[in-house]
Amino acid sequence: MAEKIKFKIDGKECSGEAGQFIIDAAAECGVFIPFLCHMKGIVPAGSCRVCTVKVNGRPMAACTTPVGNDIQNASIENATPQLEEMRKTIIELLFVEGNHFCPTCEKSGNCELQALAYRYKMMVPQFSYNFPLKKLDALTPKLFIDRNRCILCKKCIRSIKDKDNKSYFAFNKRGAKLEIHVDHEMAPSMNDELAQKAMDNCPVGAILKKEKGFEIPIGKRKFDKKPIGSDIEK
Repeated sequence: MAEKIKFKIDGKECSGEAGQFIIDAAAECGVFIPFLCHMKGIVPAGSCRVCTVKVNGRPMAACTTPVGNDIQNASIENATPQLEEMRKTIIELLFVEGNHFCPTCEKSGNCELQALAYRYKMMVPQFSYNFPLKKLDALTPKLFIDRNRCILCKKCIRSIKDKDNKSYFAFNKRGAKLEIHVDHEMAPSMNDELAQKAMDNCPVGAILKKEKGFEIPIGKRKFDKKPIGSDIEK
């Protein structure tokens, strides 16, 4: 068995294996570090920065920072007022730069962005709404893509692939025009299981499986029952 490397998160004794990302090691110790783009077992992207922590006073993304000798006996800050306020600000910015109308969204109750907004008690954002108008994509047989809700987390790009490990999704354009794009030549080969996985892996309502809606009624969905992070926090 690999030797555990010890460290502290907000004063709590924790440990993790060398190479394990801080966010996963923390979860095993009962410490929830909020995130939107992280997926355990998938190459990290560090896109959203919601998981930013301070390691010996230095800001670092918990999803891309591995446990190593430099973490040995380190003091990691997670739930400090400064970091929590930064996370709330990121959540607010994501809400105002997209069209997130929760009451009409199929992912309401299963949406991680919505759940984090509740966690941080977000009411009226301090920023002006953009209300951008981005093209919808309903041309693929299994999926409906609403780019107005996309937060560019890259989960679909990193996790939805064919048998040859080629991704069904990719980024298109650059800068402020950056958007998610599905390969229309590959899309017809996507089966129902993979289409459902694409919808489930999306943290918001940007990817929806066609011909399926409200299978689980509002009020009985994942975050309707328990707040985000409650399955980790001890």
